[in-house]
Formats: sequence, structure tokens, C-alpha cells
Amino acid sequence: MEILLISLLTLVSSFVGTLTGFGTSTIMVPVLVLFFPLPQTLLFVGVIHWFGDIWKMSLFKSGLRWKLIFLFGIPGILATYIGARLVFSLPEKLLSQLLGAFLIAYTIFLFVNPKFKFKQNNINAVFGGTLSGFLAGISGVGGAVRGAFLSIFNLPKAVYIATSGSIGLIIDSTRLVTYFSEGTRVPQNLLWGFLIFIPISYVGAEISKRVVDKIPQKSFRNVVSVFLFIVGLKLLLFP
Repeated sequence: MEILLISLLTLVSSFVGTLTGFGTSTIMVPVLVLFFPLPQTLLFVGVIHWFGDIWKMSLFKSGLRWKLIFLFGIPGILATYIGARLVFSLPEKLLSQLLGAFLIAYTIFLFVNPKFKFKQNNINAVFGGTLSGFLAGISGVGGAVRGAFLSIFNLPKAVYIATSGSIGLIIDSTRLVTYFSEGTRVPQNLLWGFLIFIPISYVGAEISKRVVDKIPQKSFRNVVSVFLFIVGLKLLLFP
């Protein structure tokens, strides 16, 4: 039953995460951290998210923009490493509360400033890569911030998805190595599940590709934002 439920969660997360640019982790981490320790959750979801990055790049490969990948990815590597190391330096309760506070602050900011955009320049690209990398390392949900910064460049949707996936691949590789080197391991009962979870994540991404131009992106962002706010409250008040 556990494998079945996580497979369903992976399918939905991959579909919505690819379509909206939030990333698979943005949905999976808040759900699974309710049932597993945060370090294990970050490693487990990170593996699935890593493959999700590859699916984005392969399905939308014509949209890669190497300059943005460089500006976001290089500073993101160091920031991701620092964030991932903090996972093992701070109390897990505090990390859960910080994750909850971030999710709440992010969703409130989007609600109050729905049309907010950063200025389109290289400085903001570097800052976006650094901030999203740090948040990905410490909480696994840096994709939403990365998407907010990428959106300022007015990229076509396919370009946006491909570029976001390639940046995510750089950041996720860094944090996965850090989590593993610090001694975190995926629970034994879930290891075999990767044989199902990884193909399922591709199915979700493939479905997203087929409907990416048919479903309003804003509608999904609003639904996901409400979900993140509720989970954020839970993590902040009842870590």
C-alpha cells in the first residue's frame, strides 16, 4: 500500500511539477516529511527529482539556454552544498519549522504580489541560482524560487521547462552527493520502489508535455500554492 500511494504521489507531483515549473520536490517533500525524517525525505525525493530533471531536458531539449544555465547553476552549486550541510547541523524540528515558515511566506507573497517580477539582468540570475540552490539543499523546495527568477526572462514555456530542468540537475546532483556523504540512506523498504517511482515520474512528465499548451499555468500555481500554505502551517505549528 505504501508503494502504491507514493507511486500515485510521484505521478501527480511529476505532472504538476513539470507543468508549473515548481518541480516534483515542491509537492513530494511537504507530504513525505509528514511521515519520514527530513534527511531521508530529502534524499529519497531528491533521487526522483534528479530523474525528473533529466525528463525535462530530454522532452524539451530544443529549449536549452546555456547562458542562463551557467548563471544559475554555478553559484547554485556552492549554495546547495552549504544548505545541504546545514540539514545535519540544525535540529530536525527547527528545520521543519523553517520549511513551514518558508512555504507560508512564499504563498503569501505570491498572493499579495501576483504580478511581481524581478528585473531581467545577470545579477538577478546569479542571485536566483544562489537562493534557489540554498533552499533546495536545506529544504528540497528550491524549484519554486528558481521558477520565480526564470520567469523574469519571459522564456517560451518549452525553453523555461528545459532550462529549469538542466539547472535543477546541477543543483540536485550536488545535494544528493552531500546527503549521501553525510550518512543519509533511503529506507530499505523504499529502495525497490525506485523501480516503479522513476518510470512513473517519466509518465507524469510525458503527460505534462502533451498538455503543456492546453492548461493555464496560473490555475495550477494557485492550487499548489494553497496546498503549500496548508502544509506550511502544519510544519510550523506541529513539526
